Amino acid sequence: MARAHSFVITLANNKTESEGLEIVLAASRDLFVPDKHGRKELLKLLDLDKKFLRAFDLVRVAGANADSNTLPISDPKDITLIELKTTKKRLPNNPHGFFFGATENEFNLARLMGVRFNFAFVCLHPDCPSVKFLTFDELQSLIQQQRTQFQVSLRRQPQV
Repeated sequence: MARAHSFVITLANNKTESEGLEIVLAASRDLFVPDKHGRKELLKLLDLDKKFLRAFDLVRVAGANADSNTLPISDPKDITLIELKTTKKRLPNNPHGFFFGATENEFNLARLMGVRFNFAFVCLHPDCPSVKFLTFDELQSLIQQQRTQFQVSLRRQPQV
């Protein structure tokens, strides 16, 4: 059972991510937030497994403009998938000092996509708001420490 404190943290993290999303979208007109159907279409277009459906938050389409109601994609190579990481911590040299969680799927997708997958590090601190995009290789070169944490779901009790 989750404690009330855990729930508050989840809500705060969701709010922080929403704020980060607003900043990133305002900074770049070629970024889009795909809905579930759009995510499925992107994975199909990129010939990627559906297990990656939640492994990215945004998509960048070279030459596209957010003022459009549709998102024409003439070449899959124009697509960059982006995973958003946000913090309110004061980081004048973003992303240096960033602490974040990432899933194995995010890292696996980043490896598969190479330079066409970015992590977007967003600092929301009022003294130094910033956005920094890193490829997986660039991220790897900055990682000081990495640990694995397992999230476990137990089977439901059988109905009798």
